[in-house]
Amino acid sequence: MAAPPNLPYEWLIGTRYLRSTQRRGFLSLISIVSMLGLAVGVAVLIVVLSVMNGFERELRTRILSVTSHATLMGLQGSLPAWREAQRSAQAQPEIAAAVPYIETQAMLVHGAQSAASALRGVLPEQERRAVGLAQHIEGGSIDALVPGSYRIILGDVLAEALNVRVGDDVVLVAPQGSMTPAGFTPAMRRFRVSGLFHSGMYEFDSALALAALPDVARVYRMHDNISGLRLALHDPFAAPRVVRELALRLGGGYYVSDWTRNHANFFRSIQITKSLMFVMLLLVVAVAAFNIVAALVMVVKEKRQAIATLRTLGALPRNILAIFSVQGALIGLLGTFAGAALGTLLADHLSQLVHGLERLSGTQFLDAKVYLMSDLPAYVEWHDLWQVCGVSFLLCALATLYPAWRAAGTLPAEALRHD
Repeated sequence: MAAPPNLPYEWLIGTRYLRSTQRRGFLSLISIVSMLGLAVGVAVLIVVLSVMNGFERELRTRILSVTSHATLMGLQGSLPAWREAQRSAQAQPEIAAAVPYIETQAMLVHGAQSAASALRGVLPEQERRAVGLAQHIEGGSIDALVPGSYRIILGDVLAEALNVRVGDDVVLVAPQGSMTPAGFTPAMRRFRVSGLFHSGMYEFDSALALAALPDVARVYRMHDNISGLRLALHDPFAAPRVVRELALRLGGGYYVSDWTRNHANFFRSIQITKSLMFVMLLLVVAVAAFNIVAALVMVVKEKRQAIATLRTLGALPRNILAIFSVQGALIGLLGTFAGAALGTLLADHLSQLVHGLERLSGTQFLDAKVYLMSDLPAYVEWHDLWQVCGVSFLLCALATLYPAWRAAGTLPAEALRHD
């Protein structure tokens, strides 16, 4: 079939060199291997970046489901006149809810088992509006935390460490206490376990307990004081600005924090790891891209007489340069496109593949105690996809320059001397 007449002859000759013939089968095989190597490198890079993106998104989602977007606390560790601050916060259009809480440390004891825990005093009817932890409670409900009932909800990992189930009693030991003739005696109170929660975050599941705010205030002798206000915002990313503006509007004298500051190390380490992995795996792509140099150099060596013939027919060096640049660019384009498609496909089904390998090998690849989650989420961001494809194609284009320049410098008389 005849080629379209509007295509330049440089394109037609360059694409012809990619087609396999019996005589040039080895050279075509090298081109195919170069494309496959480039595709594998691009696919691996996309999968790794997608895993980092998925890990960051999953970590952010789980953090925001169990912690507040921002907190407003007193400088002395308590917030005495908190109702006025709550009304002012709830009047702000960017704040969806402002709920009081008490955050303190406790020792939980059940039989011979004991464990340190963070104890959070909450008001159930208000807590539902602040975070989504109430939706993760198993074997009970947050509404069971009725003031005066002295009930407690534990993280499932913490409950396992204490060897307790729903309905069992645990003894809460608080650092507040009283002096007796026998010495200092810490305050102790028996709580009934009314539920367990599983947030998917080992940090919270292993060291967080919920109880009714009045009960915690009574045990810790805080009277009408609270630790602070937990804020839920319509836009979580606006938390640093909104909580500071609220503190200034209330006249200052508050300690403010937000989820981006409390967990900054997590996200900073993810970004650093992502950047390092991009640079390291880009070297794999670079090696695959520069395989194109070997393929094109061999094509140039074989086609010296054809190049000389084109030169004698009037082709300029830039035309010869364009012929071999087309061939290298096509190898890079096809390899990059195939790698992007393969990487996106693998990233979309990565969780299923990992679970399948775990079942086959009988090994759990991700331990929640170490990685904070047992799944391997992956999310392909278009920005990363375009960045990987752009850099890969650029490396291929740079790798094409030397063979193309060498072909353009071929002298017709020297190439045809022994023909």
